[in-house]
Amino acid sequence: MDGIEGLKVLLVEDEYVLALGLTDALADLGAVVIGPVATVEDALALVERMPEIDAAVLDVNLGREVVYPVADSLAARGIPFLFATANERADLPERFAHVPVCAKPFHVEAFRDAVAALRVAPALRVA
Repeated sequence: MDGIEGLKVLLVEDEYVLALGLTDALADLGAVVIGPVATVEDALALVERMPEIDAAVLDVNLGREVVYPVADSLAARGIPFLFATANERADLPERFAHVPVCAKPFHVEAFRDAVAALRVAPALRVA
């Protein structure tokens, strides 16, 4: 398969309108969207319950919490993910230095390409 068609993508985003837009964009590109969810707790529950997740798109800041526990859980399972964030890469913890970042705001094409790259990404292990 090319691009993201058929890819089961966990979407973790707390901004409602953006979550809807990303869900629509992913679905329009052929992905199967899991979520969206807006909290670390809900995201971790999905990661535990759904071993079929192929990749994930994670907003870094979820209200007053950060998504890093979800990223750690995905990495421990070898599930590739990217951060969709307005934060600078330098603001990420060192252990995520190798994780792709899709800077907000972004164009649909750049977002699609970043998610598609996860299909062929090696398992992202956090050191």
